[in-house]
Amino acid sequence: MTNPKFELAPELKRDCIELTDWPLCKVLLLNDSQYPWFVLVPRQANLKEIIDLSEDDQIVYLKESAKLSKLLMDVFSPDKLNVAALGNVVPQLHIHHIARFTTDAAWPAPIWGKHPAVPYTEPQIAELKKALQL
Repeated sequence: MTNPKFELAPELKRDCIELTDWPLCKVLLLNDSQYPWFVLVPRQANLKEIIDLSEDDQIVYLKESAKLSKLLMDVFSPDKLNVAALGNVVPQLHIHHIARFTTDAAWPAPIWGKHPAVPYTEPQIAELKKALQL
């Protein structure tokens, strides 16, 4: 499943906090405390699209995405859960999972570039890990 040549894209290294590794994916937290924003990245080299994964790994990726989605729904009870695989800026395959609320700073607009990021504190990160059991 994982590949020793895997490297996290520089943009994801810069903008995210590594939380844990699941069987296929690295689970990341985007370092912006205004939104519960998580990213799943398969730990395999040279992936741009979901179809670049083997069929078996596509299933694992979907299951890990569903697992993260369920965790976010249970922990945050968002008004809407946005799940998307976009790659216009960061071509490395990754899926965003964002818990959105009608009261969040960007609602109902997309969150990208809407407001400057507000980094998490160490206690906030520890609290999130505990709540998500990661």
